[in-house]
Amino acid sequence: MENFQVSPGYIIKGTTVLDKGVNFGIFSRNATKMTLEIFENLSDNEPIFSYDLDPKRNRTGDTWHVYILGINENYSYSWRADGPFVPRLGHRFDYNKRLIDPYAKAITPKYLCENTFMKNLIVNERKLLELEREEVPGTEFKETVIYEMHIRLFTMNKNSNVENPGTYKGVVEKINYLKELGVTAIELLPIFAFDSEDTFTINPFTGEKLKNIWGYNPIAFFTPTPRYSNQTDILTFVGGHIIEFRNLVKEFHKAGIEVILDVVFNHTEEGNENGTTVSFKGLDNSIYYLLSQKDKRYYCNYSGTGNTINASHAVVKELIIASLRYWYAMMLVDGFRFDLAAILGRDENGNWIGDLSLLKDIADDSVISGAKLIAEGWDAAGGYFLGEFPCGWAEWNGKFRDTVRKFIKGDPGQVSDLATRVIGSPDLFSKYGRKPYHGINFITAHDGFTMWDLVSYNEKHNLANGEDNRDGENNNNSWNHGIEGETDDPNIIALRKKQMKNMVVILMISQGVPMILMGDEMAKTQNGNNNAYCQDNDTNWIDWDRKEKFIDIFNFFKNMINFRKIHKALKREKFFSDSDLDGNGYTDISWHGLYPEKPDWSYESRVLAFMIDGGDINGIDEDNDIYVALNSHYEPLTFYLPYIPGKKWYRVVDTSEPTEDFLEIPLVIEDNKYLVKDRSSIVLISK
Repeated sequence: MENFQVSPGYIIKGTTVLDKGVNFGIFSRNATKMTLEIFENLSDNEPIFSYDLDPKRNRTGDTWHVYILGINENYSYSWRADGPFVPRLGHRFDYNKRLIDPYAKAITPKYLCENTFMKNLIVNERKLLELEREEVPGTEFKETVIYEMHIRLFTMNKNSNVENPGTYKGVVEKINYLKELGVTAIELLPIFAFDSEDTFTINPFTGEKLKNIWGYNPIAFFTPTPRYSNQTDILTFVGGHIIEFRNLVKEFHKAGIEVILDVVFNHTEEGNENGTTVSFKGLDNSIYYLLSQKDKRYYCNYSGTGNTINASHAVVKELIIASLRYWYAMMLVDGFRFDLAAILGRDENGNWIGDLSLLKDIADDSVISGAKLIAEGWDAAGGYFLGEFPCGWAEWNGKFRDTVRKFIKGDPGQVSDLATRVIGSPDLFSKYGRKPYHGINFITAHDGFTMWDLVSYNEKHNLANGEDNRDGENNNNSWNHGIEGETDDPNIIALRKKQMKNMVVILMISQGVPMILMGDEMAKTQNGNNNAYCQDNDTNWIDWDRKEKFIDIFNFFKNMINFRKIHKALKREKFFSDSDLDGNGYTDISWHGLYPEKPDWSYESRVLAFMIDGGDINGIDEDNDIYVALNSHYEPLTFYLPYIPGKKWYRVVDTSEPTEDFLEIPLVIEDNKYLVKDRSSIVLISK
């Protein structure tokens, strides 16, 4: 187009909308030629303008840049990169491929590109700056209660009764529900643009082609997926999916609820040597990915998905930090949960370097350090670095999950370890200057059984995933309580409910930050499927009718969350010191049992009782004393309560009492002992 003028431009990656045009910048060290194509209509296959960047005028270092005058955000663009195609050396340039800009703020979705290809959309970030910037909740980490959820699956069911099912707006419509439950933060499964058409499996029962609905397969790190927009014209910036996501954050903030993103920086959808080329492979494969040192045709697969991002390279570090800054400072999200974060702590040879890695750079970044940073401390290459992350990082506590499941099931040999988990896992998190709240306690998460299925199935039932039941975790520490799957037996149903409540008690009275899985509060079932990543149907959608069917479970979750909120003793900033700070004869935490002051730590023990001294939080009397007794034995047992002069014990929780398991007005305990029924838990407070 003769209206377009070209100048060398500025060394800024991505697109920058200026008064008279748009500046473009992209990294490639090994490309010999870079071509920028401009498109007027999203349906066009041919550009209206194409420009070959001059290496002498349009390249500084390894950044290619150009300023095009006469265009604005109404246009879209793509890149082509030419260079060597020598896979054994790690180079896979293909000039025929049109590529996604790693710094693109929006891209056209694949499902609207049947007759064309994905393009990068030009986003005017100045318009984002003009949006209302609300006050963020700023919830202290120790006060946080996380609700892990999926945007689409949360409201897709018709009985969700929202006007915009399966969308950003649909989730906003459920804010009052989440406020009633009492959570302080939602943790969203990945919302980066991703490819959900990447599975080739078929449901053998229905013939349905399965899709990777969870979103752990990103295409770009800066753009929210348009799949969760309810716009018919989602390809424009104003009123499109970017604004919809930003509005979601704003509305949750107004409700006092934080938004945490589950982010995937460890791999991309491009897969291994047999995978597609949509961005990083075509721009500079040997820089962006970890390749086998023996033969660079092949990819290191620490993620289990075919490739691994080279997070130890300075250019890749810069990209990831820029993405985090964008979401935190521009979109105002409150934190991030990093999928397979152990990969970000490895060097280019795959060795764990922790405090010398990108993980430390993120924690120390002048902007991102203000965000909540949560790591999944393992990866698919066998790395398990739980407790080894740098200061500033919180971590999913997989040991808490496993120990609680085993204890509730009645396995022997769990009591000592459970005690360690209850007090905040100091064996893991007292290092590197970290605090109890740097442990994220959970019993269920998106990958694995739901809590109801955990007490309803002995084995996984994943045949509907089309992989002959080979996928998913085999070691679930679950127990069906007598019948595999759903049943009408009232005794089994009652026992399953009680076991769920026992787990919720442990989750909410433990030091650390509790996280609950979407739908557990209404006994969500996936029919025993513990890897429902590909089930975009009733198996995975929240069945909102279950809230009323399991209203006792919902109310118990709600009450236990509120109980945690009002008791400072459950949210300590420091680990227990095993000292008596207030001089009442009891240490800050004391262990008890079936005999006065005599806990049972034996291998065969299935009971744990303890008292948290409410006056030993900061050396002053700030809270009630809290006594907890957990009985996973198959018989009722009498527990002797600690004697506190001038005070009485009041029952708040007894999970064996189905009609009054949680008391709004505590019930006084006249005797200095309490009969805890089989497979039951109690919580008492002193007054």
